[in-house]
Amino acid sequence: MAVPKRKMSRSNTRHRRAQWKAKMPQIQKRTVNGRTQWVVAHRATVVEDSQGTPLFLEYNGRQVGDV
Repeated sequence: MAVPKRKMSRSNTRHRRAQWKAKMPQIQKRTVNGRTQWVVAHRATVVEDSQGTPLFLEYNGRQVGDV
């Protein structure tokens, strides 16, 4: 691990830390069974039947888990 040669001032430390920003998750709009859903990208989605009963988890068109 790198070790600084000199002490960094409090002002410089705070300016460096202030540059970090959180990002909003990427949200996509999907229409499933006539309903509009907002889905977070790269997450498994719950597949439901026509009555709304959850069946399984799906990711990239494949079944990845049970509910």
